[in-house]
Amino acid sequence: MKKIFILIATISLASLNSFSQDQDPKAKTVLDDLSKVTKAYKTITSEYIFTILNKDKKQTEKQTGKVQVKGSKFKLDIPGNTIVCDGKTIWAHNKDANEVTIKSFDSNNEDQLNPSKIFTMYETGYKYKYEKEEKVGAATCHVITLYPSVKPEKKKFHTVKIYVDKAKKQVAKLTMMMKDGSTQGYEIKSFKPNAEIADNIFVFDLKPFKADQITDERDL
Repeated sequence: MKKIFILIATISLASLNSFSQDQDPKAKTVLDDLSKVTKAYKTITSEYIFTILNKDKKQTEKQTGKVQVKGSKFKLDIPGNTIVCDGKTIWAHNKDANEVTIKSFDSNNEDQLNPSKIFTMYETGYKYKYEKEEKVGAATCHVITLYPSVKPEKKKFHTVKIYVDKAKKQVAKLTMMMKDGSTQGYEIKSFKPNAEIADNIFVFDLKPFKADQITDERDL
């Protein structure tokens, strides 16, 4: 789960229009279309595969995950952990320890987990360049390279490649080149927009837990 937090903790939402005019115009066209399509979705349900390659390109970690997003609400399922947020409160359930941590949620807090932004990370302080077209599975994708332009020294990565399905205008894959020489990859295995998702999915049920299994860190 730590690696998921590393990715999303680096992401904040901003407007593509805030970028300087020296951006690659072809990349900007692709990203503008992607932004328009993604923001029109009422909900997103996606399954993905997360992998890490060390600096010798040997796989050191692989796990699957599922994320459901509805506005500022989300539910993230990864091995050993479930994270649920109703837009105001975030619950993190560590299944191995069978413990729940509760925190107040602030969508504007860049250091707080927000899986919904994995689909719009390109909108945050990056320079970008169009590279080529490449196949990801059966899909033909635009490949765009992103370089952090806001406090890059604080990022744990130096380059991100985003693969955009040319036909569907959806993110198909993300690859992050880390400063320690490793590579982190997120391949989207399924992406279902606008499915009906009940709001109670985004509220964590604490009834099965005892008081000593719950840590409440909210400022109440």
